[in-house]
Amino acid sequence: MAQAPRARIAFWALAALAALAALGCSPHGSPRADVAVQHEAAFDAELRHRIELAETYAKSRPGIAGIVLRDRETGAVWRTADAKTRMWACSTPKLAIAVDLLVREDQGTVALTAEDRAHMHDMLHTSDNAAAHALWNRYGGEAEFGARFPRYGMTDMTFTREHPHHWGWIRTTADDLDRLVNFVLTRMPPKHRDYLVREMRMVDPNQQWGVWGAGAAAQPGNKNGWADDNDDGSWITNSVGFAGPRERFSLAIMNDTKVVQGGFEVGRTTTTEISRILFDGYFN
Repeated sequence: MAQAPRARIAFWALAALAALAALGCSPHGSPRADVAVQHEAAFDAELRHRIELAETYAKSRPGIAGIVLRDRETGAVWRTADAKTRMWACSTPKLAIAVDLLVREDQGTVALTAEDRAHMHDMLHTSDNAAAHALWNRYGGEAEFGARFPRYGMTDMTFTREHPHHWGWIRTTADDLDRLVNFVLTRMPPKHRDYLVREMRMVDPNQQWGVWGAGAAAQPGNKNGWADDNDDGSWITNSVGFAGPRERFSLAIMNDTKVVQGGFEVGRTTTTEISRILFDGYFN
């Protein structure tokens, strides 16, 4: 990629700083919807090159991939054209369930039990569906969680007639997952932020793909989701998390393999390789 003239660099640097300063919440407590503005010039030369490689790789893979990469220090953002495309959320709303329950407990509207906290750990650590169902049903289901998820950035999400009232069959976007993980990293009280970051860093081997592909030096953490799309045989493989010192970079990937043999393995490889291209060796 050719280097921009100095004046252009200065312009984009100022724009990136402005975007970072603007990161915050609406009067309703939601992250601002306009913070995800692309400031590619704020990425360093190596990461710009890695982004080009990752985009080329993603385009070569079956199906579509919505990707949002954010540098939380500079405000730089890279997103693909499908970052706004709604796909099945699968298990990624389990992170939003945990966020909402911690927020509600701070507000004094719920009192989480030891069993609830065990369920929270299980759904983040191993993506346990029974644990997520128990919390979803106990604390209000679609009526409560569905109404509150947009406060944590999931403003694109929709429930569908085909699969009503279920946390996993929400349609959402990579933009939504980007805003959700950044709500965790920037808006949650430190004790809750630290808890969620720790859970996402210490996931079970069945979760160690997607953003996990950043490699050990990146100290990644993630919440993944995957499912066979029963409508057409496609597989959905999603991963949202962070990488780098002090969780400098957030990364959200939603991949719909479309109809392809071995869809789960294809999707898992796609999401993991995207993260590997972006970060493996970058922090060494």
